Amino acid sequence: MSEHAEKPSESPPGGIEDHRKHPHKVQVTVDNHKHEVLPGSYIVSAFKAAVHVNPSKELDQIVDGVLKPLADDATIVIAGGETFVSHERTGGAS
Repeated sequence: MSEHAEKPSESPPGGIEDHRKHPHKVQVTVDNHKHEVLPGSYIVSAFKAAVHVNPSKELDQIVDGVLKPLADDATIVIAGGETFVSHERTGGAS
């Protein structure tokens, strides 16, 4: 009856290792187009490449109906369901 006590846990707390063994993609929306990416942390410039956004464009995340500008060197966490819009860079001297 000690079989259960001797059997090691197959995944650590939080399921981190199990998640890595069986990666699944989640859906995000970029410029009204659905994309599937692996969940986790991304540098914005790498995320733009993963969802085919021109690197010269800026990327904003829509959070609670508000546009949140994302710097290319910022880190974002993708869990699924996020919405983004890309646009030409603005600013500069006029």
